[in-house]
Amino acid sequence: MTFDADTKMQFLYTLRSKGVTDARVLTAMEQVDRADFVRGIFAERAYEDMPLPIACGQTISQPSVVGLMTQALQINPRDKVLEIGTGSGYQAAILSKLARRVYTIDRYRRLVEGARAVFAKQQIANITTFTADGSFGLADQAPFDRILLTAAAEDPPGPLLAQLRIGGIMVLPVGQSDAVQSLIRVTRLDTGYEYDELRAVRFVPLLEGLGQE
Repeated sequence: MTFDADTKMQFLYTLRSKGVTDARVLTAMEQVDRADFVRGIFAERAYEDMPLPIACGQTISQPSVVGLMTQALQINPRDKVLEIGTGSGYQAAILSKLARRVYTIDRYRRLVEGARAVFAKQQIANITTFTADGSFGLADQAPFDRILLTAAAEDPPGPLLAQLRIGGIMVLPVGQSDAVQSLIRVTRLDTGYEYDELRAVRFVPLLEGLGQE
């Protein structure tokens, strides 16, 4: 299957039916071919609305969840975005269509190198990748206008909250790794942080340290 006009139409219809309605987000997801980020036998299922396995025991999130998380960030064209959990690179590629600059971190060097290769092939120039412990964020590039976590933490990590600009937004799944998780949006205010619960989700847990692969 290829990302031709009919496939795109069905793909976008599915996204809209799941609540992804922001025109800029839909356009970005139309421009990024998910098949480029899926390997081997799963490539033929790239346009289905389901998570798929990738290397290092991780997953590429289902497109509707990617769309809803991106939509919740309310990204502006001048924003500087930090993503924790590069994975396949699919989410970062979509963010790159909406933001001025994207910094993305993963604990697995193999995933970072794979994503970096796809970004280079697609000539995406506004993504910077790092192999690091994402729970500490990227202090030397802070503050960020938007922060996105694609792994579940029990609570929003303190270093990431501190690296969010006043007026900035962070979207992340929170909850125990073996229980129901909630997708939440955190807005940093002059007086503290405002929390909104968006929906139930299920993500791999946010782990400290670097991966072994």
